[in-house]
Order: sequence, then structure tokens, then C-alpha cells
Amino acid sequence: MTDKATVLTSAMGAKLARPGIGFDGISMNSLKPRSLRAQASAADGDMENLVPPTPQVKSSGTVLPYVGVACLGAILFGYHLGVVNGALEYLSKDLGIAENVGLKGWVVSALLAGATVGSFTGGTLADKFGRARTFQLDVIPLTIGAFLCATAQSVEQMIIGRLLAGIGIGISSAIVPLYISEISPTEIRGALGSVNQLFICLGILGALVAGLPLSANPLWWRTMFGIAIVPSVLLALGMAVSPESPRWLLQQGKTSQAEKVIKTLYGKERVTEVMHDLTSASHGSTEPEAGWFDLFSSRYWKVVSVGAALFLFQQLAGINAVVYYSTSVFRSAGITSDVAASALVGAANVFGTAVASSLMDSQGRKSLLLISFGGMAASMLLLALSFTWSVLAPYSGTLAVAGTVLYVLSFSLGAGPVPALLLPEIFASRIRAKAVSLSLGMHWISNFVVGLYFLRFVTKFGISSVYLGFSAVCLLAVLYIAGNVVETKGRSLEDIERALSVPT
Repeated sequence: MTDKATVLTSAMGAKLARPGIGFDGISMNSLKPRSLRAQASAADGDMENLVPPTPQVKSSGTVLPYVGVACLGAILFGYHLGVVNGALEYLSKDLGIAENVGLKGWVVSALLAGATVGSFTGGTLADKFGRARTFQLDVIPLTIGAFLCATAQSVEQMIIGRLLAGIGIGISSAIVPLYISEISPTEIRGALGSVNQLFICLGILGALVAGLPLSANPLWWRTMFGIAIVPSVLLALGMAVSPESPRWLLQQGKTSQAEKVIKTLYGKERVTEVMHDLTSASHGSTEPEAGWFDLFSSRYWKVVSVGAALFLFQQLAGINAVVYYSTSVFRSAGITSDVAASALVGAANVFGTAVASSLMDSQGRKSLLLISFGGMAASMLLLALSFTWSVLAPYSGTLAVAGTVLYVLSFSLGAGPVPALLLPEIFASRIRAKAVSLSLGMHWISNFVVGLYFLRFVTKFGISSVYLGFSAVCLLAVLYIAGNVVETKGRSLEDIERALSVPT
């Protein structure tokens, strides 16, 4: 088995010269969380006792079209992540960098660098200009970036294009879940919020499909990058007719506009109910918009740290490392087609996310997170044993594939979709946009660090030891979630804010 592990490690080393793109990504049950207990006023700290469920009136409004428009941002997120995977080999030849591993690495990683900048920028823009207008502003770097990549005549132009596209997807990674959570009715907010991750997966699969003509037409890579302009333009046009977040409008003192938007989204029969909920949550508050340093104050830091920790666990659990190098694992089982390997992993991700979307509002966010990280821990253990346990040698390839697919499936059930859904729910309206941006910044930074050091750790410690390390991180995540995360299903954002507020 040592030889097989060595072969796999060698294959991964070769893979580094042609970096791949993985899935990224974005629950709380009624427990007595340690880190948030001080923020609850009831003696037992149980959110169900803090805020009795509010009976929901059936909505006659229209939300789905506007969620669909916002999810164009999620599609672009996934597409820009995945498009370079198939195109890199061909664009490298055209731009004269086929033998330069360093520059090829920059073509890939420039997107992550831009996304880190964009994720921190998105919150500030959303607070200043509103959610819908920020989407329209986001189209500028998305469109220019795609155009520069599609028309690149030099590696410098390609890197600048990737950097701008990265800024665009960084902004969208923050505002898509924020917007969806603020316009969605409480009773289906979980299902609609998890659609964000589903469309990211579809964007990645779309990039895979877009690359199919490459073998027959090596210049097709330019069209692949140019395709991203179409959903960008549609996003700008769609947001021109989409409503603004009623919560942002109320924060700006635009009460009549907020009422009009609520009537559109929820129906006229719920205007009084929703407006009462929104105004009571902010009753008597004359506080200005929160600054970045407010996120680190004693009033907010504990809940902000939960959001950052969820994204940290999401990335340190090894999702991108598993997907980046899944083709090497599949080759060890005799599956030589990279397209087939990517399609199988992508199908598992889409299927798991679709299941999570159907369960989000019935099972709750926290239970899905616990099941997800528990399954990921078991999958990583299976992967590690398949390369080291001699008794499993005859089945090692099959077990490695099974472990990879099970890992991706487990990830997509909770660790992928839940954090991006949960964060806008637990953050107070005053800090929501910036706190989501901070947490997404943690996502992109940890994503970059894992990608940078994964192969080095594999070379030094071996693939099995690294997989065991990922398994340990998943188990730590289970313990952290059990003690620090509370359930939010069935609660309005204002209910949750009141329950987790700290008196000033």
C-alpha cells in the first residue's frame, strides 16, 4: 500500500502543474450554546423559550423570480471558479506559458486573491448603496474581467482579468446569501437560502460542459471565458427590476418604500405583520451603521466568531483539497477520464445540495451541519485507511472513490450550503452586511492557504496522514457546532436578532 500512496502523491505533484478548481463554498438547533448564552436573556438560554414561534400567514407575494435573479451571481461564482480547470492547458499554449508553472499558478490564484478583496468590499457597498444596487455595481468587474480573459493576448492581461473577475465573485459571494435571506419569507428561508450553493454547483458543472468542445477546437477557451458575460448582463438587467431589501430600506428611513416592497414580496395581507416585526426589532434604536471595528466589540464578537469559525472549518476540513486532486484518486481506481471524474464529483455535490435544500426548513440548520461534518470525518478516515491498511489493498481504488464521493455528498448536505445561509440569520441587522463579508473573507483566505500548503504537507507527511488530519478537523467541527451554534429554522430574522441581542 505504501507504493500506491507514493504513486498517488506523485500524481498529485503532476497535478499541481495544472491546478484544478474545487467546490466552495457557504444551523443552529435549540441547545444552550456556550458562546452565545450570555447574549440570551432567558434563564435556560433556549431560543424556543426566548421567542415563541410566530404564526405565519400564507403569503400571496412573489419571491422566487427575485431569488432566481440573485442566483445568477451564484452561477457566476461557480462558473469563474471552474472555467480555468479545462481551459488552462490550452490558454497556456496560446499565451506562451505552457512550461511556466509559476505563471499558470498565478492565472488560477489571481481569482482567489481578487475574491478575498471583493468579499471584504461587498459588505460596505451593500450598506452604502443597498443590496440591489450593489449587484449592479458588481457586474462591472465581472463583465470587464470576463472580457479581458476572453481577449487576452498576454499573460498579464489574463491575470488582470482573473483578478477583476475574482473581485466580482467575492462581492457576489457575500451579497447573494445576504439578499436572499432578507427578502425570503421565514417559512421557506432555509430552502431558498440553500439554493445559493446549488447554483454555485451548477455554475461549476456549466464550466465543465462549456469545456467539452476544447479537444476539437483549441481556441474555444476564449469563448469559455466570454460566455460569463451573458449571465453578468442578465444579472444587471434583472436587478434593475428587482426589489430592494425591505430591511435595508427601513434602516435608511424609507418606510413607505419598505411597505411597498413587502407587499410585492409577501402580499398585502402580511404588510402589517412584517412591518411590525421589522420596526419592533429596531424600536428605539438610533444607532448609525456599524463600522468594521464594531464587529470586534464585546457586544458582537462572540456571534461574529461563530460565523468566521464555520467558514474556517468548512475550508480546513479539506473540501478543495479533495476535489482538486480527485482525478488522481479516480485514476488509481482505473477511471482515466478527467471529465468522468469531475462529472461524478459534481453530480454528488448537486444531488446532496438539492437534498439539503429540501430538508433545511424541516430538519434545521444545526442537525444538517452535524450530520455533514460527521459524514466528512468518516469519509476522510475511509480514504486514509484505503491507502495504508494492507487488508484493504485489493479494494483500495474502489474504496478511495467511494470515500471521495461520500465526502463530497456529506459536504453538500450541510458544510457547503449552511454557513452562507446561517450567517445572515444570526447577525444583527446593524452589522449583517459587514459581518457576512468578514466571514466570507475568512473563507477565501483559508481556501488560499489550504491550496498553497496541501501538497507540501502531502510530500512531507504522506496522503494518509493529511487525510487523517482533515478527519480530525471535521470531528472538532462537530464538537464546536454542538456547543456554540443555535437553531434558527422557523424564526424571522428579527426574532433571532432579539434573542441574541446583548443590552447596551
